[in-house]
Amino acid sequence: MDFELTEEEKAFRESVYQFSKKEIAPESSKPEYDEKGEFPWECWRKMGEFGLLGLPFPEEYGGQGASAMMTVLAKEGFALGGADAGLTLSWGAHTILCGVPIWKLGTEEQKKKYLPKIASGEWIGGFALTEPNAGSDAGSVRTYAVKKGDRFVLNGSKIFITNGPIGRVFVTIAVTDKSKGPFGISAFIVESTFKGFSVSRKLDKLGNRTSPTGELAFEDCEVPEENLLGPIDMGFAEVVKYIFMWERSCLLAPAIGSMEAGIR
Repeated sequence: MDFELTEEEKAFRESVYQFSKKEIAPESSKPEYDEKGEFPWECWRKMGEFGLLGLPFPEEYGGQGASAMMTVLAKEGFALGGADAGLTLSWGAHTILCGVPIWKLGTEEQKKKYLPKIASGEWIGGFALTEPNAGSDAGSVRTYAVKKGDRFVLNGSKIFITNGPIGRVFVTIAVTDKSKGPFGISAFIVESTFKGFSVSRKLDKLGNRTSPTGELAFEDCEVPEENLLGPIDMGFAEVVKYIFMWERSCLLAPAIGSMEAGIR
């Protein structure tokens, strides 16, 4: 088996590397961003214009139609160019944890509404799973959703959510049938403007401080029924399936890029 990159793949990684080195790293690496825990908005805008934020999405939804391999190479080249690690982290939560589930599981209406905004960076995305007493252990999730008329009403809280304080749209996990255990958990597309949604606090961190992390509160949060993502009671299982495939492929790429930069 030949593991050598094709010339197209090499050229693509080089283009992202040069973009990161010239357009992103000089700004995102300024110490004041880390010191103040501020998000480099201008860098984010440039990433959207370059096509990174919607890289794997189909072109009809504002993406580039890139393969998983190309997405991995983009993340590697981005880190190699010296871009801030926090910015890279926010990119992953935005595109992989929020955008990919909508792309893979969303209705046509959901994809048309959300993916172009995610791809451009106009709306920042996040993935609201972790709770004060629950991580990826689905059986410990306490946030719940009750169907009332033409909407679901969510109650609960999420913590350590990447992009939480600045996000506009979140793929949110909530229990819809407690009697089914992990097979009674659904996924919802929740906008930060929905009634009952709030960012209860922004969390400080020791590192990656340019990537805002926060705690989210859902207090009788009203979510239209058309914002159910995937099958009822099985949305979590379906979302995780796609997230893990993409996240595991892309997770170490920035670390490899950073290590290569250190060696150089």
